[in-house]
Amino acid sequence: MTELIAGIRVPDSAIARAATQLVRDTEDDLLYNHSRRVFFWGALTGDRRGSDYDPELLYLGAMFHDMGLTERYSSPDLRFEVDSANTARDFMNSYGVSERDIEDVWTAIALHTTPGIPEHMRPTIALVTAGVEMDVLGIAYDDFSHHHRHEVCACHPRESNFKENIIDHFHEGIKKKPSTTFGNVKADVLALKNPTYKRINFCSIIFGSAWPT
Repeated sequence: MTELIAGIRVPDSAIARAATQLVRDTEDDLLYNHSRRVFFWGALTGDRRGSDYDPELLYLGAMFHDMGLTERYSSPDLRFEVDSANTARDFMNSYGVSERDIEDVWTAIALHTTPGIPEHMRPTIALVTAGVEMDVLGIAYDDFSHHHRHEVCACHPRESNFKENIIDHFHEGIKKKPSTTFGNVKADVLALKNPTYKRINFCSIIFGSAWPT
């Protein structure tokens, strides 16, 4: 049965249903509901902007964007965003999705914690990040009607302590590979949660390189 939430239809194709089931079976309630909300915020943003986006690709990007935080899909040495993107790519390949569409979803997921770039790219890429930024950071919160916010969160609730818990989920997913946070926002998570964490300094790397000058 096709779901309609806040005026947005959830894609009901075979690949979308399979993605939903895989993510539901892999992620806990917090990450699953967060991923679903990201889709709705992204789609509502796309409608508000008049973007010509593909709902199925947006849905896949939203649903897979945090899979790299789970033990099952986490690698020992890659950014969790890349692990998530690789998981989506493997899944889409198994359904014979075109390389261009896979590239859009892969890039959308890989860049969703890199501010200032995705918004200038193709709709799938821009809208996944917009959805994440709304749900985690509250960016453009007032651009969504109270009715839409209430309806989405009624179907996919935000826990009362979601802010703290999402940070805990980020920390659990990256604490064993701190070097992967260099140059991205997840370094802030380690700085908050791990008192022994020391940030890698970009300028120190330049001055410490093998170049004589």
